[in-house]
Amino acid sequence: MTRVRLRDLGLDIGSLPTGPFNAITDVAGVTVGYFTLVRDTPKVVRTGITAIWPRGPETWTDYVFAGTFSFNGNGEMTGLPWIAEQGLLGAPIGITNTYQVGVVRDAICALAVRDGVPQEFLLPVVAETYDGWLSEMQSFPLTIEHAFAAFDAATGGGPIAEGNVGGGTGMICHEFKGGTGTASRVVVVDGVRYTIGALVQANYGLRDALRIDGVPVGREIGPEIVPAHYSARAGARQEEGGSIIVVLATDAPLLPIQCQRLARRATTGLAWVGGTGANGSGDIFIAFSTANHVGLNEKISNVRMLAPAAMTSLFRAAAEATEEAILNALCMAETMTGKDGRTIYALPLDRLEHVMKRLRPG
Repeated sequence: MTRVRLRDLGLDIGSLPTGPFNAITDVAGVTVGYFTLVRDTPKVVRTGITAIWPRGPETWTDYVFAGTFSFNGNGEMTGLPWIAEQGLLGAPIGITNTYQVGVVRDAICALAVRDGVPQEFLLPVVAETYDGWLSEMQSFPLTIEHAFAAFDAATGGGPIAEGNVGGGTGMICHEFKGGTGTASRVVVVDGVRYTIGALVQANYGLRDALRIDGVPVGREIGPEIVPAHYSARAGARQEEGGSIIVVLATDAPLLPIQCQRLARRATTGLAWVGGTGANGSGDIFIAFSTANHVGLNEKISNVRMLAPAAMTSLFRAAAEATEEAILNALCMAETMTGKDGRTIYALPLDRLEHVMKRLRPG
C-alpha cells in the first residue's frame, strides 16, 4: 500500500483544526530542508540532516524567543544554556544522528561565516537521535557540505517530506520504521488565529505501547504479525530506549518562559502515542515564537505576549500537533534494510485501517 499520512487514511485525531498543510511550515516564515544519505559502500549508511529556520535567513539578525524542556535527558541538544539564559534563538536548528551533532553544529557556524552574518559568535542548537541500528554511524559519513545542502534547501509555505528523510532516515519508532513527521493546529484567541506547528524526529518506544487515538495498535499489530526490533544479542528484545526530538513553532506572541511552557506540552502528545520517557531515551523539546522581533543590535525591543490565561488552547494545540507528527512519521516511513542485513518494517497501513475501524470508539 502506498505510504500516506494519517489523515489520508481517513483517521482524523484531536479536536482542533489543522493548518492548510498540517505541517510546521504552516507557521509563516518557517522553512525546512533536508539532506538524506543512503548508500551501501564503502559502509552501509542510512542517515541525514534536518534543518529548520524559524524565519528563513532573516533569523540571523531578527531573533525569535525560544524555550526548551528535557523530558528525559539521555540525548543531546546543543546551545541550551544560552537559550535558558537569554531566551533568544538567532540561528537555524539542526537535527541529525548521535555521532554527528558536532559536524552540524560547526556547519551552522561556517554557514554564518560563508554568508557574511554580522554576529560575532554563535552557539547553535543541534539535536540528535541514534540511527546506529541501521547505519554505520561510526563511519562518520556526514560532512559540513552535506549540512550546507540541508540548510540551503530549506523551503516553507507548503508541505514537506516525511518518513525516511533527513535526520530521520535511519530511525525506529515503536519497533516500526520511524523518522521525520510534522503536523499543525490552529487556535483562536480573542478573535485572532494562531498556528502551532510540530516537527519530530521519532526514534523511541516499544511495540506494545503504541496507541493511536486510544486504540492499542501496537498490541493488535504485534511482532507475530510484523517482525519487531530485536537486538543482535541472541535475539533478545531490546529494552525501551531511543529518543525523540520535538521542534514546536508558533506565531502566537510568546515570551521565552511561555515558549518553555509550550515545549513541555510536547510531553502530553508523546504520551498519547505511547512514549514514557524511558531511562535510555533522549526526549528533548524546543519551542519558538516568530511573533516578536528582536534585532541584533537593538537597545530596546517592543514585544507582545499572550495573557497567561489564554495559554491553555496553545497547550492543547502543541500536544495534538506533536501526537499527529509522530503518527505521520510512522505512516510515511517505509521499510528499510540497513547494516548487517537488519530490516525494520513499516507500520502496515492496511492493517492499521482494519484495526482502527474495528476498535475505534464511534
